[in-house]
Amino acid sequence: MRYMISYFQNANPILLSLLAGIFTFLITSMGAAVVFFFRSLSKTILDSMLSIAAGIMLAAAFFSLLEPAIELAYTFHQPAWFIVFTGFILGGFFLFLGDKVLDRWIASSKSSLKRSILLFSSITLHNIPEGLVLGVAFGSAFLGASSSFFSALTLTLGIAIQNFPEGSAISLPLLRDGVPPTKAFWAGSISGIVEPISAIIGAILVLKIQRLLPFILSLTAGAMIFVTVMELIPESQNTPKKGFMALFLMFGFSLMMILELVLA
Repeated sequence: MRYMISYFQNANPILLSLLAGIFTFLITSMGAAVVFFFRSLSKTILDSMLSIAAGIMLAAAFFSLLEPAIELAYTFHQPAWFIVFTGFILGGFFLFLGDKVLDRWIASSKSSLKRSILLFSSITLHNIPEGLVLGVAFGSAFLGASSSFFSALTLTLGIAIQNFPEGSAISLPLLRDGVPPTKAFWAGSISGIVEPISAIIGAILVLKIQRLLPFILSLTAGAMIFVTVMELIPESQNTPKKGFMALFLMFGFSLMMILELVLA
């Protein structure tokens, strides 16, 4: 077991990023596959998964991305406050612009099927920064400049957890709109295919342009925070059991924090 862990720790970070992206893609596919068994899923279960994932991603944004970005900026003798602030804001702003474009399409859309297709587009857009985060995490861990290998694994798990309900969020509405189960499944699955691709891009950026690492880490942190606050938290809080969902979020945050502090 130790040999296996050591092997993966020293493996090519681009390969690890690809494997992590494939894993999160497969979990998205599992979520989409519920159309073969159910026409709906318990909202409480889905909200709990989203809350835990939101907590993990919030903690990862600070411990695995922002904090190392600040330290690296000082190491490279860069203005840390400017680099981190600019990257963080731009990471969220790019997704904000993407959402605005999609909102305009939604406003001009009347049929429920078109709205389901636009939901697919929105989730696919948000999967791009998640893939980048995976690549950045494994690439920077390989360089010894950011989070540990284990925290990168935990981050992968957090993204995978929230990908399950995302896959369901695409396939189930399509099924209700009359789309055959097989086509609804493929639509939900394909939304996650961008994660392995963007994970590779993130790892290459980290390995090839190391002096940009503080900015890249901040950029991905901003994108992650935007997705978490814009999508995961509001969706998980749209329930009478808000208090329990908040506790699940705190559990996810604490889990990532403990693993970061103990295993880093």
